[in-house]
Amino acid sequence: MRHRLLRAALPALVLAAAVPALALPVAAATQDAAPTYHQPPSPIAQILDAKPNPSVSVSPDRKTLLLSDRANLPAIAELAEPMLRLAGYRINPKNNGPANSRVSWLTGLSFQAVDGGPARPVTGLPANARLTNVSWAPNGQAVAFLVNAPNGLELWTADVTQAKARKLNGPMVNAAAGSGFSWLSDSSGLLVLAVPAGRGLAPNVDHPPEGPIITETGGRAAPVRTYQDLLSNVGDEALFDYYFTSQPTVVSLNGRARSVGQPGVILGVSTSPDGRYILQTRVKKPYSYVVPASLFPSDVIVTDMNGRQVHRVADLPLRDNVPTPFDAVAPGPRAVQWRADADATLVWAEAQDGGDPRNPAEVRDRVFMLRAPFNDRVQTLADLKERYAGTTWGRNDAAIVNSRWFNTRHETRTLVDPSNPGQGRVLVDRNYQDRYNDPGSVVTEPNARGRSVMRFNADGSKVFVEGNGATREGAYPFLDLMDLNSGGTERVWRSAQGEFETVVGVLDEAGRKLVTYRESRTDPANLRVRDLDGPSGGQVTQLTNFPDPAPQMAGATRQLITYTRDDGVELSGTLYLPAGYDKDRDGPLPLLMWAYPAEFTDAAVAGQVVDTDNRFVRPSGSSHLFLLTQGYAILDNPTMPIIGRDGAEPNDTYIEQLSASAKAAVDAVVALGVADRERIAVGGHSYGAFMTANLLAHTDLFKTGIARSGAYNRTLTPFGFQAEQRNYWEATETYNAMSPFTYANKVNEPILLIHGEADDNSGTFPVQTERFYAALKGNGATARYVVLPLEAHGYRARESVGHALYEMSSWLDRWMKPTATASQE
Repeated sequence: MRHRLLRAALPALVLAAAVPALALPVAAATQDAAPTYHQPPSPIAQILDAKPNPSVSVSPDRKTLLLSDRANLPAIAELAEPMLRLAGYRINPKNNGPANSRVSWLTGLSFQAVDGGPARPVTGLPANARLTNVSWAPNGQAVAFLVNAPNGLELWTADVTQAKARKLNGPMVNAAAGSGFSWLSDSSGLLVLAVPAGRGLAPNVDHPPEGPIITETGGRAAPVRTYQDLLSNVGDEALFDYYFTSQPTVVSLNGRARSVGQPGVILGVSTSPDGRYILQTRVKKPYSYVVPASLFPSDVIVTDMNGRQVHRVADLPLRDNVPTPFDAVAPGPRAVQWRADADATLVWAEAQDGGDPRNPAEVRDRVFMLRAPFNDRVQTLADLKERYAGTTWGRNDAAIVNSRWFNTRHETRTLVDPSNPGQGRVLVDRNYQDRYNDPGSVVTEPNARGRSVMRFNADGSKVFVEGNGATREGAYPFLDLMDLNSGGTERVWRSAQGEFETVVGVLDEAGRKLVTYRESRTDPANLRVRDLDGPSGGQVTQLTNFPDPAPQMAGATRQLITYTRDDGVELSGTLYLPAGYDKDRDGPLPLLMWAYPAEFTDAAVAGQVVDTDNRFVRPSGSSHLFLLTQGYAILDNPTMPIIGRDGAEPNDTYIEQLSASAKAAVDAVVALGVADRERIAVGGHSYGAFMTANLLAHTDLFKTGIARSGAYNRTLTPFGFQAEQRNYWEATETYNAMSPFTYANKVNEPILLIHGEADDNSGTFPVQTERFYAALKGNGATARYVVLPLEAHGYRARESVGHALYEMSSWLDRWMKPTATASQE
């Protein structure tokens, strides 16, 4: 049954089919005799076990750094702790928080002054503490966080002055649907979603069913995408009610706790900037078995701080009939939030085309505002020709409303005056895939109430803008000042040649003193303070000295290579070569090409090239780049653009464009003399796995392939996938042609399939790989199928990551190394 707990680690299932006897013992032709986790070859295991560098954040007052020590890869035993899959969520019933597969635990905290000095470790934490959801107080004087305890998640704080942690007396936190808490605007305490007092034991759902599960349509079209982890029976519904019901509670820093209103199934909660109201999204029945909780019937309401309802924003019905195109939305209010720069003003969007982009409409979305006490006339902030994508708030006379339209990959940013709503003025009108002409985004900072607002310069006439600065020669981040009246910009600072330095915080009103993250090809990312008015054009103070997390990889080389597809589209990829490799001495190497296709509407944008020579690159997790240590060359991210031309959908020529891109990449590395045409493999994860299977089915370019956590039969995702907006019945031929399952009888190269047993990604159910493997086996292909127990779409456990890399390395050695090739001849 779907509601049952996943408790024990299953044996790692490793299957193989039709592998020649010389390559693999006959006893393993169907299943390995003694499944066990294997370690990857040296030095991969040593790199995986190295302590990760801390993560860093800057306090709202820009005076303090918070350094958070990160746990290493968790043991499989952590993933084997109980887990429930309910209404699109995965939770740990032991602590009423997210499942361990979705938590990156922290192990310690330190404070460090931006002005310099050593980091001060936070004391008072429990031994072997596991922390999560660290959040700065609006005044920058403390942080709050959750500590995992035997009976739930405890709320703790640590103050900057003393660097000491303490537990706040109060209820256990319910973090099943989110962080579980947020700071009050005046930093005096926190609004907590608490586990209701005395809620009792979880309902016993392990009993025989009382009858069949019946659903019925009523002639109303209700297309839905392929969602995971849905409710499936009344037992699931009971568990969902139990674990997602919470009690809003105000917990002060002196430890007093006060319940606010009534408990309920609350998926979202936030206080108004002035601290007088609470915006809540409360889910109600009937629940659905076909969509996640975010689309269940719900009330969006405003209460006062005593829990009394003062306004209902929306009474939303079940939204299981949203059209499948990606620009489609549900009718009614959505994206309801508080205006960040006002006391208590609600802002939301509503579709004016019924939510269906196929309906003609001059105005697609209308953005509304309503001020407290919520009995005035609703104001229109902006009418949009595209879908609302959020607002960057500034002050009473300046805000930027963002909108996007997926079908054309277009975005618009419009400057509006909230005090006098009207037409507004367009600041940005562009293809959002165009990296070369990206003007950057307005810098935001927490205001005194902890709400994110635009960062203005000293006289308030301009705002700071930061961007990635992508060019053909590389990405060079920048900081600009933009005049909101004219739209003109002036450059304040740009990363130096050969370095990649990003702005973390602007410390002064003129933008002359910055906190930055700086890295280069040979130097790992570290924090520094850059004074642009210092001697010799600038003074730099180093704040951190994080080491190279994988010095074993330091000798590997990389270079950007460019080449052209047969239709004239310019392509590129990053070529990595092992440490010590000399082409003249060593000759061509076995090479792995690891890629991920992308769809474009503009061929010029698709062909943009950005070098990475100024970036510090080290592998982590289950990265394919680890295979550099085993003597393989790697062509990383060779571009595989799928371009829609002359009104045609990109995927209508997916196979042709994919094959042409792969051929161009193979020709390029062979022409360089670093790869042997007979020893090139292709691989990818997720949509890259889908790509891999298609290339093996439709070309003879590759010796073998590695496909991880992919989808291979598009009839199992009939209402759209990836960037395909049409459903199966609108584009049957395209769905069938793009499915490598359809052409399993054409796969005549060996393929390694890996999949997480608990994949949580929409569309990549493990059954995709299971049935593709069965099709390959039935058609006499050479395939190996590895199931990683308890793993989701990405692999997290140390044992799983190590074993995946072991499988990849062993598979390539078998089919790509000269000794293996010779043994097959």
